[in-house]
Amino acid sequence: MRIHTKSLSIAPLLLVLGLSMACSKSKPADDTITKDVQTKVAADPDTQDSQVTVVAKEGKVTLTGKVKTPVAQKKVEQIVQEEPGVAAVDDEIAVEPAAEQAAQPIPPPPPPPQPIVVPAGTVLTVRVGQTLSSKTSQTGQAFLATLAQPVSVGGSTAIPGGSKLSGTVVTAKAQGKVKGEGELSLALTSITVQGQTYHIKTAVLNNTVKGKGSRTAKTTGGGAAGGALIGGILGGGKGAAAGALLGGGAGLAGGAATGNQQIEIPVESALSFRLSAPLTLPPPSS
Repeated sequence: MRIHTKSLSIAPLLLVLGLSMACSKSKPADDTITKDVQTKVAADPDTQDSQVTVVAKEGKVTLTGKVKTPVAQKKVEQIVQEEPGVAAVDDEIAVEPAAEQAAQPIPPPPPPPQPIVVPAGTVLTVRVGQTLSSKTSQTGQAFLATLAQPVSVGGSTAIPGGSKLSGTVVTAKAQGKVKGEGELSLALTSITVQGQTYHIKTAVLNNTVKGKGSRTAKTTGGGAAGGALIGGILGGGKGAAAGALLGGGAGLAGGAATGNQQIEIPVESALSFRLSAPLTLPPPSS
């Protein structure tokens, strides 16, 4: 009887031990989960450079540390979730800030601003700053002028009105010195835009007077010959009314032959010159 009693008391204990062993075999231990996850993270190409700490406790895995990209973070989570025996995942992994920025596409830089090109053929209408005359002006003499009208390129102002220009007297001959003709030829040589001076080339504006005060006006060096000058005032003088050159496009809009057969362009007279070469200006300031 005593022996039988001891056998009965041992049986429940063996049953409990058997169940515990069976459970331990069916459910991986925490240290096994930790080791497996760390091994897989170190072997995966997307996560092998990550600095991740894995802690498993009662089937719950806590992840800490840093990864380089959001893709690596998601891959670590996937490895843990696929691991047998994992009941829950607490992801405390941080993505390095530099990696977050690098993962985002960088927009291309804006194109550099383009220079402004004022094409050849553009008309510059100016007002002269002093009286010019076939009798008193000298060949090679410089003169100053002011842009009377702004110049636009592509719908935007390229050269503002009031810009300062310089010109030269190409030819100045008093009437009677060369076959009875008086001649005055002008060209622009430079312009100042936004404080910067640029060399320019224009067609030569040529004016002659013959005989009894008959007069012709034309542009040379690329411009067409002028037609009749109308609206001119004989005798000239400051404030003389402006005329217009027909047929040539660019040309005189003021000035006249004096009574003694000389050409005189009063101060503030409007003259139109045509660019014979393009003018390149820097991009507009922002």
